[in-house]
Parts: sequence; structure tokens; C-alpha cells
Amino acid sequence: MQTPEEILKRYWGYDSFRPMQREIIESVLAGHDTLGLLPTGGGKSITFQVPAMAIDGLTLVITPLISLMKDQVDNLREIGIRAYNLHSALTRRESNLALTRCRLGKAKILYLSPERLQIASFRHELKSLPVKLIVVDEAHCISQWGYDFRPPYLKIAEIRRMFPDAPVLALTASATAEVIDDIMTSLHFADRSHVFRLSFSRKNISYVARYDDFKQNQLVHIVERVPGTAIVYTRSRKRTRELSELLRKARISADYYHAGLTGEDKNAKQNRWKSGETRVIVATNAFGMGIDKADVRLVIHYDLPTSLEEYYQESGRAGRDGRESYAVVLAARSDAGLLTRRLSDAFPPKDFIVKIYENVCIFLNISMGEGANMLFEFNMEAFLQRFKLQEGRARSALQLLTRAGYFEFIEETETRSRLMMVMERQQLYGLRLEEHTDELLQLILRTYTGIFADYEFISESLLAYRLNVSERSVYEDLILLGRMHVIHYVPRKTTPYIYFTIPRQPGRDILLPKPVYEQRKVQMARRIDAMRHFVFDTDKCRVNTMLRYFDENPQCDCGKCDVCRARKKMDASRHKVVPEGNILEDSIRYILSKAPQEGMTVAQVCTITGASPRQVIAAVRVMSDALEVEILSGSRIRMRNRI
Repeated sequence: MQTPEEILKRYWGYDSFRPMQREIIESVLAGHDTLGLLPTGGGKSITFQVPAMAIDGLTLVITPLISLMKDQVDNLREIGIRAYNLHSALTRRESNLALTRCRLGKAKILYLSPERLQIASFRHELKSLPVKLIVVDEAHCISQWGYDFRPPYLKIAEIRRMFPDAPVLALTASATAEVIDDIMTSLHFADRSHVFRLSFSRKNISYVARYDDFKQNQLVHIVERVPGTAIVYTRSRKRTRELSELLRKARISADYYHAGLTGEDKNAKQNRWKSGETRVIVATNAFGMGIDKADVRLVIHYDLPTSLEEYYQESGRAGRDGRESYAVVLAARSDAGLLTRRLSDAFPPKDFIVKIYENVCIFLNISMGEGANMLFEFNMEAFLQRFKLQEGRARSALQLLTRAGYFEFIEETETRSRLMMVMERQQLYGLRLEEHTDELLQLILRTYTGIFADYEFISESLLAYRLNVSERSVYEDLILLGRMHVIHYVPRKTTPYIYFTIPRQPGRDILLPKPVYEQRKVQMARRIDAMRHFVFDTDKCRVNTMLRYFDENPQCDCGKCDVCRARKKMDASRHKVVPEGNILEDSIRYILSKAPQEGMTVAQVCTITGASPRQVIAAVRVMSDALEVEILSGSRIRMRNRI
């Protein structure tokens, strides 16, 4: 058997593992239930992909991220590893083919969404597979105390009983002690001693908060000052476009990204950013999962995340190469209130949630007692318009109904066009086709050589280019070949789905269990409070605030965040000015005494003193009331005795 290092070198070309990867792999290969906590960018996927190639059998990977699942399968196939995935957007034919391949030992890794485990018939099919390792990615989702609890994860315990000899590897990037204990309990760990954890500290990242009610100006200023590749996170798809345009007007190479784009657009934008052609990508949180770019120098949060777990994962995409990088939060005075309002948006009244359930059933034309195990395309825009709903609250209600087990709401999922040849080779010779259709079929046979054995992704635009015809013509010919049972063609789609796990229930029977609603609401309130303290507290090291949230016990301040740097500057100014009384006020007096006649801006004073705008403004107000300074237009200040 090859060693883990030999497998790593053969398939990925690396000579050595990252910290903690080797220890996790050794634990798994020794047959131990294992929990790995690796920060974002720590290389979690390698810890199960390497053992999968060393184990004689199938590795089952349960992950909620369909887009990441598909990307990993594509990447594994490119390096010669046989991998398949199963999720609700696949056709029955594709699912059956993947299961058959796994059953025959022609696959090493099978990815599947946790929602699949809720289907009794699918769990029965799993019994026939040679599963030797079970991997639970984003394992915090199994914990009711986690920030992204998903009830289907609880079905994993049943899978363990099917394969009692298969160890479990649970992986997550962020978890509190409470969540860690819940993960191991829910997954029935036989031994809790095999926990491998890297510190959440990222010593090469400087965490900074900037307070400004005019965030756009601050955004441009920061991107201009910090060279290198950058990500700007915002919560609005519309704002991704607006901010990327703002940066372009400032002559900064920028583009936008969100979940509603087509697969071609997503890939093109990602590739331009990864190659360096685009410097800044402005994105929703749909961007980043599985994006392996080591030289990101700057991550800016234009809008505040609702939890430190989310913030840590997103900011952690900076500086994966170990070089100096920055994670900046832009905060306005209104943001503290916005965080609180997100709690009410995430947990709308229960009667509203019941009404959403009934509206969904009406919209999809599902009769009472019908719909079980049925998958429906869900036009979110049409649904909102028909029932005159606000998107945020409606989306939250759909997610809560999913967690309560009434159906599965699958956010917009882009599926690439794919086809498989269903007619035997010898039958093709007797086909009578129009010339343009025959030319397309011959091009397909030359271009996609594996289509007789499996589905292959195709590009209609590439086929149209090579034939010098329109994409519409290619699409119509592919549909025709499908109707003639020559091929099975699955066109590209970008659409949400709703999968009914149980029949439609009467509205009076729709109940939201305490762990789904009340307890999660309390947990979200705590996470929002922790996020608020991280951003708006200006007297505590930001890194230590975050580390303590993740149950670490830092021994000293980071010395690099804006709070620590301000403290250092304050200490330095204390030695320079030798003031009595309030240090900041004395520092401002000294600075303004040396300032030009037109005075200085608050921002300039902040830069010199290292204090925050809030601290400087508070001190200036006291000095203004004492008639020591005067406040001018443009946020400028000067001593009153200056002419």
C-alpha cells in the first residue's frame, strides 16, 4: 500500500502535508473516529481524500455545499480519482448510474447531500455499497447549538449502524466547545480522544475595524492603500454590482459575484480573479468555498456578518500563503441596530411561517396529503410577486421549514449541461438525420469520448463555435437527439428547488420544535451579541475577543489589530507629551498646536493618535464644550486661539 506522502505526491504534487493533516490521516487509517478542526485554508479536503485512496473501498462524504461538492468531483476526476456526487438536482438516471459505479467498486469517493439520507429508499440502497470510511464535512451542522444546524445531519447516525466497521471523520473550520461535544455525541463517537485542533489564531492577518457612515469612500481608500488581490463581502446581490462599479470608476480592476449568476459567468469571473486579471472581487458569501487562492492580501466586510463563525471563515481567506494580510470590517453607526433586526428577519412570527408553507403548496399545486418524495423547481421571484412577500423574511421561513423537516429548500443550484449516449454504437450507423444534426452528433462523438459509459459535461457554446452555428440551433438539435433516444441530454439550469420529504400537512399541524425555533433564536442572539462586541468594542484586542469565543485562552494581545496598534501609539504619545489629565485630549491639544491654520480632519488626528473616530469625536466634543477647540466644516478641527 502507498504511504500517505506517496499518495499526496502522486495526485496533488505536494511533497509534505500542512500542519495537523498528517495526524488526522494517521488517526483515520488506524480506524479511529476522528474530529478535525482546521481553520479556513487549512486543507480539510486532503485529510479525507488521501485516506480514500489508501483504503480498499468507498469513502462516503456528506456535505451540505452542493456547489463545492460538484467542484471537488470535477477536480478529482481531472487528477485521475474516480469520484461521483448525489444531490437533488441530478436526474434519476444520473443517480442510478453513480450508485451502480460505486456498487461495482468503480469509484473511490461518493459525495452526497445530507438531505438524501432522509429518503428511506435511498438509505436502503446505501447498504449495498462497500463503504469503508464516512466523512462528515461542515460537521457543526449536526449540532443544534451550531450556527448552521441542519436536521438531516442527524440521519448520519443511522448510516453508522449500516457500516459499523467504518470510522467517522468529522471536519469543521469553527466550533465552540459546546458544539464540539455535541458533534461527537450526535455521531456516536466510540472514543473522544482523537480530536485534532489547530489554533484559530492567524498570526499573519491584521484585524481592523473602520467606523464610517460613508462606507463607499472608506472602501475605495482602503483598497487603494493595500496592494494585492482582495475580496469585498456584502450581503446584497445588487450591492455587489454597485460596489464593483464604484471601484472601477476609481480605476481599480474589480468584478462582482453572487449565487444568481450562470455557471459560465461564475467560472469566468473566478478565473479572471484567480489569474490576477481582476484584482478585486465584490461578492456575497456564495464566493469563497473551495476557492484556493493563496495570495489574497485583503478581505473587507462591507456589511457585518451575523456571527463570528461566519466572519472567521470569510476573513480567513486572506493570507493563506502566510504573508502579511488584512481583514477589515467597515461599520457605520446604524450597523449595530441592523444586526438586531437581522434576528427578527431570521425568525419571523410562527403564523407567518405557517402561511408561507401553505403558499408554497398552493404555488406548486400540491394537494393535501400529496407531494411526498417529489422534487419541484421553485421560481422564487414569481412566488414573491404572487403573494406580495418580502424576500428576506420569506427565505428565512423556507429555511426554518426545511430545518423542521417539512420540505427541503435548495437555494439556487447551477447544473451544467451534460449528456450520455443511450443508443448502441452499431445502431448509430442506421440513423437518418438532417445534415446539421448529423454534423453535431459526429462532433459530439469526437469531442466527448466517454459518453457511452457515463455522463459528460458539455458546452453548447463550444459546439456552436466549432460548427459555426447558433447556440439555439445546437440546443434544438440536442433536444431532437434526445427525443429520438440517441442521447440523454440534461440542459443547464440555474434554479432553486423544493423537495417534499413528507406529504403536505394541514396548516394547523405545522409545528416548529424548540430546537428549530426558540433555542436557535437564543443562540443567534448570542452570536449577534458576540459579533457586535467584536466590531464595536475598542478597548479589547480583536484577535483575543475572537479566540475566547472559540474557547481558546490567549496569553497575550496580538499586537497587530487596530485596537492593539492604537494602544501602542497612545503609550508612545504618553511619553512624548507628558500630559496631566486625559491623555487623548492632551494629545489632541499638542497635535492641533502644531497644525496649520485651517486645522486638521478627525481622520488625520485618528491616524496620528491611533485612537478610533468615536474616541476622537468624544474628546473633541468635551474640548469644544470647554471652548478649547472649534469644529469646522468637513470634519476639521482647530484650537480656538488660532486665527
